[in-house]
Amino acid sequence: MNLHGKVAVVTGAASGIGEAAAAELANRGVRTVLLVDLDERVNEAAEGINRAANRQAAVPMIGNTTDEGFRHGVFEEAAGRYGPVRILVPAAGITRDALAVKVDRETGQASIYPIENFRAVTEVNLLAPIYWAMEMIAGIAEDRASQGLKRWEPVEEIQGTVVFIGSVSSQGNKGQISYAVAKAGLEGAAATLSKEAIFHGVRCGVIHPGFTDTPMARALGDEFLEKYVLPYTQLRRLISTAEIADAICFMVSNSAVSGELWADAGWHPPA
Repeated sequence: MNLHGKVAVVTGAASGIGEAAAAELANRGVRTVLLVDLDERVNEAAEGINRAANRQAAVPMIGNTTDEGFRHGVFEEAAGRYGPVRILVPAAGITRDALAVKVDRETGQASIYPIENFRAVTEVNLLAPIYWAMEMIAGIAEDRASQGLKRWEPVEEIQGTVVFIGSVSSQGNKGQISYAVAKAGLEGAAATLSKEAIFHGVRCGVIHPGFTDTPMARALGDEFLEKYVLPYTQLRRLISTAEIADAICFMVSNSAVSGELWADAGWHPPA
């Protein structure tokens, strides 16, 4: 897939992997990349990308990715002002880490992971990315239908690409019951959408980053990272967001790449 001249949407773009992916897409010739985030710092991220690109490549859009009306509005505005969205990286994510079942040492009473936290994590990390993907696919399908086009043919250019942001936690990780479920769920979503969306010429895949140098990872604390993460990583360091962004662009641009890509720096969780 040729990135030049395309329109992209990246959620969670105020920082971390989302911001890095948006910057790299602009660097590789994407005409317009819409930076979506609930945090107003997305304005600064867009300004930084535009300065680096020396053009108006990045457009900030502030809103909640779980809101259906906001999601639809982003795609409508993109289509009206810039053209159909062809690249989607739904990178917005949250964590609410805690053991699934924790026993109080003094009372012996067990507490179960709060269901409201489970719902919040899966809403942001699983349901929202899937619906952003389906929104993009729907837009491309309608655009093709308006041209009298039906099933996509290999002689055509790939029409669109979705790269979901999974995680090594999808293999299971202590204290991340909701996060692990959400990220594992994206594998099934991508596998299903790949079979359906290719009818319209849209590819779907998942990249599974390892522990990356983001605000989310840094929030775990240096002591935790030094004790429980770095010793089990072959590189013995956190992955840079630029490395993940490069891998995302590889997945977008190389149409032979399908399924899942593990960018985990050789990290394997201890038993």
